[in-house]
Amino acid sequence: MDTTSFNSVREEFESYYRENISRPGADKLLAWLVTTDFFTAPASTRYHLAVEGGLCRHSINVFLRLRALYQAEITHGAPLTREQLETVAICGLLHDVCKTNTYKIELRNRKNDQGVWEQVPFYTVDDRIPYGHGEKSVYIISGFLKLSREEAMAIRWHMGFTDNDFRAGSHTVGQAMEQFPLALLCHIADLESTYLDEAR
Repeated sequence: MDTTSFNSVREEFESYYRENISRPGADKLLAWLVTTDFFTAPASTRYHLAVEGGLCRHSINVFLRLRALYQAEITHGAPLTREQLETVAICGLLHDVCKTNTYKIELRNRKNDQGVWEQVPFYTVDDRIPYGHGEKSVYIISGFLKLSREEAMAIRWHMGFTDNDFRAGSHTVGQAMEQFPLALLCHIADLESTYLDEAR
Protein backbone atom coordinates (compact mmCIF):
# COMPACT_ATOMS: atom_id res chain seq x y z
CA MET A 1 0.00 0.00 0.00
CA ASP A 2 1.56 3.33 -1.00
CA THR A 3 1.84 6.27 1.40
CA THR A 4 -1.08 8.18 -0.13
CA SER A 5 -3.54 5.29 0.11
CA PHE A 6 -2.17 4.33 3.55
CA ASN A 7 -2.86 7.85 4.86
CA SER A 8 -6.31 7.97 3.27
CA VAL A 9 -7.29 4.66 4.90
CA ARG A 10 -6.14 5.90 8.29
CA GLU A 11 -8.06 9.16 7.80
CA GLU A 12 -11.16 7.19 6.79
CA PHE A 13 -10.90 5.05 9.93
CA GLU A 14 -10.42 8.03 12.22
CA SER A 15 -13.32 9.83 10.57
CA TYR A 16 -15.72 6.93 11.14
CA TYR A 17 -14.39 6.51 14.67
CA ARG A 18 -14.79 10.17 15.70
CA GLU A 19 -18.20 10.54 14.00
CA ASN A 20 -19.70 7.52 15.72
CA ILE A 21 -17.87 6.68 18.96
CA SER A 22 -18.14 9.28 21.70
CA ARG A 23 -18.58 7.45 25.00
CA PRO A 24 -16.11 8.18 27.81
CA GLY A 25 -12.69 6.74 27.05
CA ALA A 26 -13.08 6.79 23.26
CA ASP A 27 -10.45 9.51 22.79
CA LYS A 28 -7.97 7.63 24.97
CA LEU A 29 -8.51 4.42 23.03
CA LEU A 30 -7.91 6.16 19.70
CA ALA A 31 -4.82 7.88 21.13
CA TRP A 32 -3.53 4.46 22.22
CA LEU A 33 -4.17 2.97 18.77
CA VAL A 34 -1.96 5.70 17.28
CA THR A 35 0.93 4.49 19.48
CA THR A 36 0.57 0.93 18.17
CA ASP A 37 0.97 -0.62 14.72
CA PHE A 38 -2.82 -0.78 14.21
CA PHE A 39 -2.66 1.48 11.15
CA THR A 40 0.31 -0.30 9.55
CA ALA A 41 -0.25 -3.95 10.54
CA PRO A 42 -1.60 -6.54 8.11
CA ALA A 43 -4.99 -8.14 8.65
CA SER A 44 -3.41 -11.61 8.57
CA THR A 45 -0.07 -13.29 7.92
CA ARG A 46 -0.93 -14.70 4.49
CA TYR A 47 -4.67 -14.75 3.93
CA HIS A 48 -6.85 -11.64 3.63
CA LEU A 49 -5.10 -8.26 3.36
CA ALA A 50 -1.69 -9.59 4.36
CA VAL A 51 -0.23 -6.20 3.46
CA GLU A 52 0.85 -3.08 5.30
CA GLY A 53 -2.27 -1.25 6.48
CA GLY A 54 -4.48 -4.29 5.92
CA LEU A 55 -5.78 -4.41 9.50
CA CYS A 56 -7.11 -0.86 9.33
CA ARG A 57 -8.71 -1.46 5.90
CA HIS A 58 -10.33 -4.68 7.12
CA SER A 59 -11.72 -2.92 10.19
CA ILE A 60 -13.36 -0.29 7.98
CA ASN A 61 -14.76 -2.97 5.69
CA VAL A 62 -16.32 -4.83 8.61
CA PHE A 63 -17.85 -1.62 9.97
CA LEU A 64 -19.44 -0.80 6.60
CA ARG A 65 -20.75 -4.35 6.14
CA LEU A 66 -22.05 -4.50 9.72
CA ARG A 67 -23.82 -1.15 9.39
CA ALA A 68 -25.66 -2.38 6.29
CA LEU A 69 -26.54 -5.71 7.89
CA TYR A 70 -27.78 -4.02 11.07
CA GLN A 71 -30.03 -1.72 9.08
CA ALA A 72 -31.40 -4.63 7.04
CA GLU A 73 -31.90 -7.12 9.86
CA ILE A 74 -32.40 -5.10 13.06
CA THR A 75 -33.97 -1.76 12.08
CA HIS A 76 -35.59 -3.24 8.91
CA GLY A 77 -34.51 -0.33 6.74
CA ALA A 78 -35.02 2.46 9.26
CA PRO A 79 -32.04 4.73 9.95
CA LEU A 80 -29.88 3.68 12.89
CA THR A 81 -30.12 5.74 16.07
CA ARG A 82 -27.04 7.46 17.46
CA GLU A 83 -26.67 4.67 20.05
CA GLN A 84 -27.02 1.94 17.42
CA LEU A 85 -24.42 3.60 15.20
CA GLU A 86 -22.01 3.78 18.11
CA THR A 87 -22.50 0.07 18.86
CA VAL A 88 -21.97 -0.87 15.21
CA ALA A 89 -18.86 1.33 14.97
CA ILE A 90 -17.35 -0.12 18.14
CA CYS A 91 -17.94 -3.69 17.00
CA GLY A 92 -16.93 -3.15 13.38
CA LEU A 93 -13.96 -0.84 13.76
CA LEU A 94 -12.50 -2.49 16.87
CA HIS A 95 -13.34 -6.21 16.59
CA ASP A 96 -9.74 -7.08 15.59
CA VAL A 97 -7.89 -4.68 17.88
CA CYS A 98 -6.40 -7.89 19.34
CA LYS A 99 -4.06 -7.97 16.33
CA THR A 100 -2.21 -4.79 17.27
CA ASN A 101 1.48 -5.26 18.02
CA THR A 102 1.22 -8.94 17.05
CA TYR A 103 2.70 -9.26 13.55
CA LYS A 104 6.43 -9.09 12.87
CA ILE A 105 8.36 -9.12 9.59
CA GLU A 106 11.04 -11.76 9.09
CA LEU A 107 13.00 -12.95 6.06
CA ARG A 108 12.56 -16.33 4.40
CA ASN A 109 14.45 -17.96 1.53
CA ARG A 110 12.38 -18.58 -1.61
CA LYS A 111 13.16 -19.37 -5.21
CA ASN A 112 12.22 -16.61 -7.62
CA ASP A 113 10.87 -17.06 -11.17
CA GLN A 114 14.39 -17.74 -12.44
CA GLY A 115 14.92 -20.52 -9.86
CA VAL A 116 17.38 -18.44 -7.85
CA TRP A 117 17.10 -18.37 -4.05
CA GLU A 118 16.39 -14.95 -2.58
CA GLN A 119 15.32 -13.58 0.78
CA VAL A 120 11.77 -12.27 0.91
CA PRO A 121 9.90 -10.66 3.81
CA PHE A 122 6.94 -12.42 5.39
CA TYR A 123 4.73 -11.86 8.43
CA THR A 124 4.98 -13.96 11.57
CA VAL A 125 2.94 -13.90 14.79
CA ASP A 126 4.56 -12.75 18.03
CA ASP A 127 1.63 -12.46 20.44
CA ARG A 128 2.75 -10.81 23.69
CA ILE A 129 -0.78 -11.02 25.16
CA PRO A 130 -1.90 -14.61 24.43
CA TYR A 131 -5.45 -14.12 25.65
CA GLY A 132 -7.33 -15.55 22.69
CA HIS A 133 -8.78 -13.66 19.76
CA GLY A 134 -12.19 -12.04 20.27
CA GLU A 135 -11.77 -12.15 24.04
CA LYS A 136 -8.46 -10.29 23.72
CA SER A 137 -10.18 -7.51 21.76
CA VAL A 138 -12.85 -7.23 24.49
CA TYR A 139 -10.10 -7.13 27.12
CA ILE A 140 -8.17 -4.36 25.35
CA ILE A 141 -11.22 -2.20 24.56
CA SER A 142 -12.57 -2.58 28.10
CA GLY A 143 -9.38 -1.02 29.43
CA PHE A 144 -10.52 2.26 27.84
CA LEU A 145 -14.30 2.31 27.53
CA LYS A 146 -17.30 0.43 28.87
CA LEU A 147 -18.85 -2.10 26.53
CA SER A 148 -22.45 -3.22 26.69
CA ARG A 149 -22.99 -6.94 27.10
CA GLU A 150 -24.24 -7.13 23.50
CA GLU A 151 -21.11 -5.37 22.18
CA ALA A 152 -18.82 -7.61 24.23
CA MET A 153 -20.56 -10.73 22.93
CA ALA A 154 -20.41 -9.56 19.31
CA ILE A 155 -16.69 -8.80 19.51
CA ARG A 156 -15.88 -11.93 21.51
CA TRP A 157 -17.65 -14.24 19.04
CA HIS A 158 -17.00 -12.45 15.73
CA MET A 159 -15.02 -15.49 14.54
CA GLY A 160 -18.24 -17.50 14.75
CA PHE A 161 -17.94 -21.21 14.15
CA THR A 162 -14.26 -20.96 13.25
CA ASP A 163 -13.48 -19.87 16.82
CA ASN A 164 -11.07 -22.19 18.63
CA ASP A 165 -13.55 -22.83 21.45
CA PHE A 166 -16.14 -24.13 18.98
CA ARG A 167 -13.57 -26.26 17.20
CA ALA A 168 -12.68 -27.74 20.59
CA GLY A 169 -16.30 -28.79 21.14
CA SER A 170 -17.92 -25.82 22.89
CA HIS A 171 -21.36 -24.67 21.74
CA THR A 172 -21.20 -21.30 23.51
CA VAL A 173 -20.92 -19.40 20.23
CA GLY A 174 -24.34 -20.66 19.15
CA GLN A 175 -25.85 -19.63 22.47
CA ALA A 176 -24.29 -16.19 22.16
CA MET A 177 -25.66 -15.70 18.64
CA GLU A 178 -29.11 -16.85 19.69
CA GLN A 179 -29.22 -14.40 22.60
CA PHE A 180 -27.38 -11.55 20.87
CA PRO A 181 -28.14 -11.27 17.12
CA LEU A 182 -25.42 -8.61 16.83
CA ALA A 183 -22.87 -11.39 17.39
CA LEU A 184 -24.18 -13.23 14.34
CA LEU A 185 -24.22 -10.07 12.24
CA CYS A 186 -20.65 -9.21 13.29
CA HIS A 187 -19.51 -12.67 12.21
CA ILE A 188 -21.31 -12.36 8.88
CA ALA A 189 -19.81 -8.89 8.31
CA ASP A 190 -16.35 -10.28 9.02
CA LEU A 191 -16.89 -13.13 6.54
CA GLU A 192 -18.27 -10.82 3.85
CA SER A 193 -15.36 -8.44 4.25
CA THR A 194 -12.79 -11.22 4.16
CA TYR A 195 -14.16 -13.25 1.26
CA LEU A 196 -15.97 -10.63 -0.84
CA ASP A 197 -14.17 -7.32 -0.28
CA GLU A 198 -10.69 -8.63 0.36
CA ALA A 199 -10.45 -11.78 -1.77
CA ARG A 200 -6.94 -12.35 -3.12
